[in-house]
Amino acid sequence: MVMNSEQYVDDLALAHLLADIADSIAIERYQALDLVITTKPDNTPVTDADRAVETAIRQAIATHRPDDGLLGEEFGSDFTGAKRFWVIDPIDGTQNFMRGVPTWACLIALVEVADDGSQRVVVGVASAPALSRRWFASQGKGSFVTFNGNTKKNSVSRVASLTDASIAYSDFKHFEDRLEAFQKMLAAAWRTRGMGDFWSHMLVAEGAVDVAIEPSLAVWDMAALDIIVREAGGAFTNVSGKSGPFGGSGVSTNGILHNAVINGINPSK
Repeated sequence: MVMNSEQYVDDLALAHLLADIADSIAIERYQALDLVITTKPDNTPVTDADRAVETAIRQAIATHRPDDGLLGEEFGSDFTGAKRFWVIDPIDGTQNFMRGVPTWACLIALVEVADDGSQRVVVGVASAPALSRRWFASQGKGSFVTFNGNTKKNSVSRVASLTDASIAYSDFKHFEDRLEAFQKMLAAAWRTRGMGDFWSHMLVAEGAVDVAIEPSLAVWDMAALDIIVREAGGAFTNVSGKSGPFGGSGVSTNGILHNAVINGINPSK
């Protein structure tokens, strides 16, 4: 599919508008004493803020892009047959949000579907109002971060060896038979930190971290991050090396280290 980067200007503007809506709702509920927390069928928590943010975003998309599909974490999908659909995680890092930890964000992405059925993220915004940061990218136009009103272009690091690399991750859950290899990689790295969630991958885009790995994620956890990392010059795949955010896990790197990371966590039997 041939993509004209200029065609995504309006889409990115809409993504920013959606993020503004999300931020205004979420930051008002952040650290609220009356925050309502319930448990979903998969035993993960959800707050009234998660649901309010996604509801507001859905209403805005219905107004501004009525023909586009939508996939959201809280209220499911409606994009059958659509050539474009939005992917929404109203609050990535809900458990952080619940506990007053400021590393949470609204993730918004636009996916285009080619004639052959392949899917590619073309716009992404990750907005973290409690950190005063917003990362964003669109196909062919670069990756950027805004902090306290100042915007700079993202660029991944040039670190070329895992022994010199800073590696970020969430925790040791869900690595299963890759855990031993992953821990060996961490032991050999220059620096490791369990930052987790969107934050790890955005630090890769900024060049502050070289590798971020999470072994179990949904597409709404990754879609926005994928294009922000790629447009910064990095690579985004699942743990098996499949490109994009549709493979159930997320590995972002500066690109130079990507093969070494994938090979390292998938040792030959």
